[in-house]
Amino acid sequence: MEKKVYLDYSATTPVKQEVFDAMLPYFMAEFGNPSSIYQIGIENKNAISEAREKVAKLIGAEDKEIFFTSGGTESDNWALCGAVRMLRKEGKNHIITTAIEHHAIHHTCEFLKEYEGCEYTYLPVDEKGRVNPEDLEAAITDKTAIVSIMLANNEIGTIQDIKALSDIAHAKGVLFHTDAVQAIGNVKIDVKAMGIDMLSMSAHKIYGPKGVGAFYLKKGIKLPNFIQGGGQEKGHRAGTENVAGIVGFGKAAELALENIDKHIAEVSSKRDYFEKSLLEKIPEIEVNGDTANRLPGNCNILFHYIEGEALLLFMDMKNIFVSTGSACSSSSGAASHVLRACGIPEELALSTIRFTVGDLTTREDLDYAIGEIVQIVEKLRAISPFNKNNKWQV
Repeated sequence: MEKKVYLDYSATTPVKQEVFDAMLPYFMAEFGNPSSIYQIGIENKNAISEAREKVAKLIGAEDKEIFFTSGGTESDNWALCGAVRMLRKEGKNHIITTAIEHHAIHHTCEFLKEYEGCEYTYLPVDEKGRVNPEDLEAAITDKTAIVSIMLANNEIGTIQDIKALSDIAHAKGVLFHTDAVQAIGNVKIDVKAMGIDMLSMSAHKIYGPKGVGAFYLKKGIKLPNFIQGGGQEKGHRAGTENVAGIVGFGKAAELALENIDKHIAEVSSKRDYFEKSLLEKIPEIEVNGDTANRLPGNCNILFHYIEGEALLLFMDMKNIFVSTGSACSSSSGAASHVLRACGIPEELALSTIRFTVGDLTTREDLDYAIGEIVQIVEKLRAISPFNKNNKWQV
C-alpha cells in the first residue's frame, strides 16, 4: 500500500477502536429516543448520563455541570451570547478576548456587535502568543460581561496561564470562559482549581466522533439557553440527543483521562524528534509559539523563502497531510491571524506550516515525512524568487 502520513491531529483525530465499539450499538440495536419513558428510551438516557460523568471527570467538574452540544463552536457561542444576554440588564455588554482566538469566538463577537450592540476588546499577545495579565486587568470595565481566553492555541500550541487570568476577571466580578477544544486530553484540567466558569470542548480532538461537544457551566450560573425547544439536557439545550456521538465522547474522555500522562510524554517525544530533525537538516527555519509551554503534539514551523501553500501541496502529493493553520480557515488564502498577532509579517506568516502529531503517529511515519520534506524544501527554494541565493530573487 502507498505510504500515507497524517500530521494534522489539531484539525481532527481518527476515532479509536474502543470509541467506535462503544458507539456501534447505538446506531441500530439501541436506537431508542432518550426522552421516551419506556425501556429502550431509558437505557439510552442512562448511557448519556454515564458519558456525562466521564466527560466531567476529564476536567474535574460535576456531571450536572456538563451539557452536550454539537461541538466546540456551539459551546463558544453559548458562552458569549449567554453571558451578554444574561447581563445586559445590568448594563454589561462588553466582551474581552484575545487576538489569537478561534473564529468561533471572533465571529461571535462580531455578530454580537452588529446585531445586539455589544462591544469587544481583543487583547494583544507577545511574540510567543502569550497574554499579559496586566493587559487583561487594564481592559476590564464596569461594562465587561465576560472574559474568554483559550487555554491552548490551535495553531501555535501556546498554553495560557488560565488561573492567573481567571483570578483577575473574578477580582473584578467578571465571568471567565475558556475555549479548551485543543487542550482537553493534552493538558491536565481542573476547572475548580483553575477558576473556570465556562469551558468549551469537542470530541473529535481526542479520538472521538465529529459533531458532538460539550459545554461546562459552573453550578450556580444561570445562563440563558442558546437553543430553544424541548427539555433535553436538563432543559438547557433543546434537540434530540446524538446518543451514539455522546457515548463515543464519553469513551474518548475516559481513555484520555486514563492515558493522559503517557499521551503527553509519548506525543511530546515524537514532536521533539520530528522538530529537531527538521531543524538539523533544513537551514533557515524557525519554530513559532512558546516552545517551553505548548501542546505536546504541536510543531509550527516557518520556512523562509517558500510559500506555505506550495509546500503543503507538494507534501500532499507525497501523501503527507499537514496544515497551514486552523482547519476552519485553511481555504481562505489569508495569512494566519494568530501569526500576525504574534508580530510575524504577512509574507512570513504565509510561509508557515503547522505539523501536529498524535497517538497513532509512528517513528516510521516521521522518518518518511522528514526525508520528503527536506527534498521538497530544497526543490522549492531552488526555484523561489525570494531565495537570496538565487540570481533571480525579487
